[in-house]
Amino acid sequence: MSNTAASALAVPAPTHSAVIDERPAAVPDGIGDIVDAGRRSAYPHLAPPRTAPTPGRLAAAAAAAAAALARPSLWPRRRGHWQPAPRPARRHATGRMKVSTLALEPNGFAALPAPAGGAPGPGSVLRLVAGSAHLVSTSPDGRMRALREVPAGRTLALGSGGGRWLVNTGPEAAVVVRVSG
Repeated sequence: MSNTAASALAVPAPTHSAVIDERPAAVPDGIGDIVDAGRRSAYPHLAPPRTAPTPGRLAAAAAAAAAALARPSLWPRRRGHWQPAPRPARRHATGRMKVSTLALEPNGFAALPAPAGGAPGPGSVLRLVAGSAHLVSTSPDGRMRALREVPAGRTLALGSGGGRWLVNTGPEAAVVVRVSG
């Protein structure tokens, strides 16, 4: 056996007891993902993507907006047109949510706005505040495809796409809240 092989196999005897270093580890400078973890990036291409609101958050915002609109003094004055909701109804909608209201006279109807730019979005939800209404889906040629009641006290989730109409089917004014993301 050579001298180098014997020294590599031999285990030296400890000459002192093991001492644990109590100093904190140094923070490396210049490594952004360690030093700046959790902070916003100054570079737009490194920023996390903005997420769309979930259907649950849209439904919760619609329920809160409908509860705020329980007072008839907050109902929209113009009938038959979508308009931004008053501030008390928008208070619980955070982030990129948009809250709008619609008041319909008996036998009145109004189209649901299509997504902006025709691009499919995260969808929207409807909640009936007062009255009774039905949602009518139409095909591109104008024929009726489906009819669905907007349930009182429940939130109706809609997918993306246009061709939908709200129709007031009750004897009093219907007020509807729409929250989109």
